[in-house]
Amino acid sequence: MPITRNEVDTAKFNRELPLPFELRLQDFQMAMQDVYDFFFDVNSHLAYKGLQRLDDTLRPAIMSGVLSDMLTASMAKHSRVLTENQYFNGHPDLIVQGIYPGNAVRSGTEGVEIKTTRKTGGAVDTHGARDQWMCVFVYEVDRETEPARDRRPMTFIEVYLGQVSVNDFRKNSRGELGTRTATLHKEGIQKLRENWVYRVE
Repeated sequence: MPITRNEVDTAKFNRELPLPFELRLQDFQMAMQDVYDFFFDVNSHLAYKGLQRLDDTLRPAIMSGVLSDMLTASMAKHSRVLTENQYFNGHPDLIVQGIYPGNAVRSGTEGVEIKTTRKTGGAVDTHGARDQWMCVFVYEVDRETEPARDRRPMTFIEVYLGQVSVNDFRKNSRGELGTRTATLHKEGIQKLRENWVYRVE
């Protein structure tokens, strides 16, 4: 079975959800399609060489990091007012252009943090609880179909975009050597899920 190009299902967008920062549903559609096209191009080349798909070689944490960076760049490219935060590891990932000097801020409030996860429902660890607009892309990777050449392409199945506050998080204990993280608690994740942008059921 040849590598297939995934397509965003435009019928699965929530057209009733008001979006902040002049964002449009088309921005999300084009960003996800950019990622699909990239994986199609790369995996087609790998398959031609007899190599594994990128989806099969990246560890889950690496995959999530790659997707977050790609989606941030694509959203910035298509968005009307948001741009990439030029501060290394700055927060949020996307900021309103012209608000911060050099479009760089270590910890700002005007923008959107981008997260990706394979956890259905959008629960994802963050480096700290804060007031923010959070956008979570949920994706799935087929690692089980055999033979491997018949596996389905990586697919985004949910997207959420909600405004959350410090009080919506619970802190996660990681021990002496672990990095402390925070995750939306039950009520916080419910708030995020109510603001769904895209959902494949």
